[in-house]
Amino acid sequence: VGLYNSGFWRPKSLLDMARFTPSFNNWCRKKHQDPQALWKHKAVQKYLEALSREYQQVSHLLNANSINDFEQKTLKRRCADLSPIAAAFQEIKEAEREVQDIEAMCRDLDSRDEKQLLELALEEKETLDKKMNLLCRKLFQLLVPKGKFDRSHVILEVTAGRTTGGDICQQFTREMFEMYQNYADYKHWTFDIVNYTPAEKGGLHHAAAHISGDDVYRHLKYEGGTHRVQRIPETGLSSRMQRIHTGTMSVIVLPQPEEVDIKVDPNDLRIDTFRAKGAGGQHVNKTDSAVRIVHLPTGLAVECQQERSQLLNKETAMRMLRAKLYQQVIEKQLSQEQSARKLQLGTRAQSERIRTYNFTQDRVTDHRISYDARNIKEILSGKEELDKLINRLLEFAEMEAVTEYLENLQALEGGGC
Repeated sequence: VGLYNSGFWRPKSLLDMARFTPSFNNWCRKKHQDPQALWKHKAVQKYLEALSREYQQVSHLLNANSINDFEQKTLKRRCADLSPIAAAFQEIKEAEREVQDIEAMCRDLDSRDEKQLLELALEEKETLDKKMNLLCRKLFQLLVPKGKFDRSHVILEVTAGRTTGGDICQQFTREMFEMYQNYADYKHWTFDIVNYTPAEKGGLHHAAAHISGDDVYRHLKYEGGTHRVQRIPETGLSSRMQRIHTGTMSVIVLPQPEEVDIKVDPNDLRIDTFRAKGAGGQHVNKTDSAVRIVHLPTGLAVECQQERSQLLNKETAMRMLRAKLYQQVIEKQLSQEQSARKLQLGTRAQSERIRTYNFTQDRVTDHRISYDARNIKEILSGKEELDKLINRLLEFAEMEAVTEYLENLQALEGGGC
């Protein structure tokens, strides 16, 4: 709803559109809410009904032709914001009525002759439940403000941790880097390696890649953090004794908007050139084509060694440095915005173990959402199973964002938290 006084339109604040019950405070603190459970809550229903009424009122005023150009522009913008939400709301309402009709039919079908019909009705109900979940998730995606950097390309870096027992971390780091490379191919993204420092016995110390495509940061932003591996080494005494080793590697995901407006004073840089290491052709051992740039005020350092040209490597390294400096600004904003309750998905804190890959039990556990997935090989292949895990994280984060958003509205209204 809105106010239309003396010919001037003022959309009312969202805080004026819904009243939430005190019980919502405790309810929204529960762990991962099912989309339908969130949809059925009275506070959410009230909020969506208010938005739907506002959409109808705005549409009526636009059709009345009794407003000036400035008011019309404001109304059109608000109408564009509300239109997909109102449409999704009505779509869910219709699906909900279909579910209720099927449930009523199932209650009436209890004789033997109607057993086959009952089975068909139950199958239809299961299909409608899946449809409801998808529609609810679509609606909540519309409600949650889009992430500022979700559409950005990224710089992804992997670094091996340290462990007693040899090369388990380096081997795992190589597998993880290849997993993200395969995932980029699965999502039809471009994966350009900008740095690759191999370890002995086929492992990997450190690597970085620039990944570009549709919504790259949105899908990878929760991959940043410490990943733990538990496995029995393939060779050595531990392999014969079936002794499990634990190691770690870290992932950093830096959003890289097309235009990163970060000023870098050339006097603040130390630029070193050296001979590249690892794969890349015979030239890597003959020319000082690799570039390392150190930003003296912050101590940030970046390297690039993949191109034959020192100039191209320098340009890539400067892009990486700007992305890292930009990331410091982002992290500061995130830390200011996060509440004490929020799970802090995407903080990229390297001390935070976000996921464990247990090879002996063939299990991957994401500790942030207490979710277990089986078939490690399929996940490390970087295809459908990894995509399912990443989408599970996105769905969880969206539900958390909706509950926190509504809780904050209640707090601002005076309900307290």
